[in-house]
Amino acid sequence: MQAPVQSSSTSVIKSSLIEPDGGVLVDLVVPESERVAKTVESESMPKVRLTKIDVEWVHVISEGWASPLKGFMREDEYLQSLYFNSLRMKDGSIVNMSLPIVLAIDDETKEGIGSSSDVGLVGPDGDLIAILRSIQVYKHNKEERIARTWGTTAPGLPYVEEVITPAGNWLIGGDLEILKLIKYNDGLDHYRLSPKQLRKEFDRHKADAVFAFQLRNPVHNGHALLMNDTRRRLLEMGFKNPILLLHPLGGFTKADDVPLDVRMEQHSKVLEDGVLDPETTIVAIFPSPMHYAGPIEVQWHAKARINAGANFYIVGRDPAGMGHPTEKRDLYDPDHGKKVLSMAPGLEKLNILPFRVAAYDTVAKKMAFFDPSRAKDFLFISGTKMRTYARTGENPPDGFMCPGGWEVLVKYYKSLQAEEATQQPAVLSS
Repeated sequence: MQAPVQSSSTSVIKSSLIEPDGGVLVDLVVPESERVAKTVESESMPKVRLTKIDVEWVHVISEGWASPLKGFMREDEYLQSLYFNSLRMKDGSIVNMSLPIVLAIDDETKEGIGSSSDVGLVGPDGDLIAILRSIQVYKHNKEERIARTWGTTAPGLPYVEEVITPAGNWLIGGDLEILKLIKYNDGLDHYRLSPKQLRKEFDRHKADAVFAFQLRNPVHNGHALLMNDTRRRLLEMGFKNPILLLHPLGGFTKADDVPLDVRMEQHSKVLEDGVLDPETTIVAIFPSPMHYAGPIEVQWHAKARINAGANFYIVGRDPAGMGHPTEKRDLYDPDHGKKVLSMAPGLEKLNILPFRVAAYDTVAKKMAFFDPSRAKDFLFISGTKMRTYARTGENPPDGFMCPGGWEVLVKYYKSLQAEEATQQPAVLSS
């Protein structure tokens, strides 16, 4: 386990305790002084139109979350990722890369590219976003990709249905040059801190350990218990100022997940109510889309946090998992995620912190670590149960979630019900 690090030549504690993969944090944004010339150059290039989720991946790659990757994967990188969950560097070292990060194109776009070596990438609104250099076009075998990533080709996988099934039969790889910064203009851009910005924040806080918590759900007091207990453990290990990176996923999520804006409002209330300490917590958005690919995807979530400067990663039950789309069971073994993380190639420098199971203690009337010796005293409140409480206006047990955070969820589900009610007559009349 990594011990606290302090420079011998200065009294300033450095939080950059972990090198980015490949040793250098990738930053693919073209300097402002060069943008006009490159934009003019791109006018004669064939164009590839990006979907909303493609743009999320451009964002991810451009800021260095996938370092040392410098663009969409060419075939050799794609195959290494698909079959080995890692990339071999020129010096022989291995970096983790469990999810293929690829750009699909259709036959017509491939035809239009012809023998060009560079293409312009345009967003859904037609704006030029980037140039993809020294391109390689290769076959997109969807069944192979789905089977290797999810371990099943069962219908109903959210990312597959949204992204892969409608995608073209070709993949195009190459080096990215970003001409337009990715902004969402949704009132949340100030939360979208790049790995470079996060590392600066950790230094500003004089952090001597950074522990990351990945989530795509509202924070309840069980989550807070885990995060606060992790900080206590790090202090006991000798660290002086461990900083929590509360890092909700901000890209594509499935339709029944709580939307990002609602989650961010809920997280703010958790900090306002003092459930988590605002002085030792940094809240930022992780721009990646969600695959729900269990042990394969949790490696990506951990690897990206290495690049952001976190040297500890909290992992719990069934990370990045979901229910089986056609059968009444979990798609993945709930313990496999944390086991895989502890053995994954290229993640050896990251300290993995498996957490204990938290549930509602009906005797103490608060969230607590599950005690098997008095199992009957504990209540497990699933995400489905939580949504049912919020939809029906029924309050969860006292101590399950801070009141401010719960109000945000109730307001959201009430607005959802009102929306559904207004749509119902239209459906009936049609």
